[in-house]
Amino acid sequence: MLLTWRRWRRGRPFWGGLAAVIAGAEICAIPLAPLKIMLQQGIAGIPSVLMGLVMIVMGLSAWFAPHYRGLAGVLTVLCAAAALVMSNLGGFLIGTVIGILGGSMIFAWQPVVPAEPETAATPGTAAGPGAPVPAPAPAPAPAPSEP
Repeated sequence: MLLTWRRWRRGRPFWGGLAAVIAGAEICAIPLAPLKIMLQQGIAGIPSVLMGLVMIVMGLSAWFAPHYRGLAGVLTVLCAAAALVMSNLGGFLIGTVIGILGGSMIFAWQPVVPAEPETAATPGTAAGPGAPVPAPAPAPAPAPSEP
């Protein structure tokens, strides 16, 4: 079970997606304050909730569809930067900073390609890749010319 979890986690941008989900949740949570504070805020809380939800969705898409990591990373960074202006300084700067870091980690993640073992022999020899390469045969001497 632990090996399966580790393999799943390493096969995708897990930490970047986690940071994006945490940042989105933090940006969403600030406007969802008690009703007395929300009534004073008015309609200004709607962009905060929407940007936070987009960031959460991008973090989850990085986990479950890692081939969209480029789009998810860029949109996470853009939403985190927009939240700085539109959503209580991006969740009091915490959500913006975590969102930019998470989006950057999502965008920068590369899948690990397993190295293929070279067991095929090199052309023209019967030895494998670790065997020494034989020196080329010397060129035949030119035939002496008779005068």
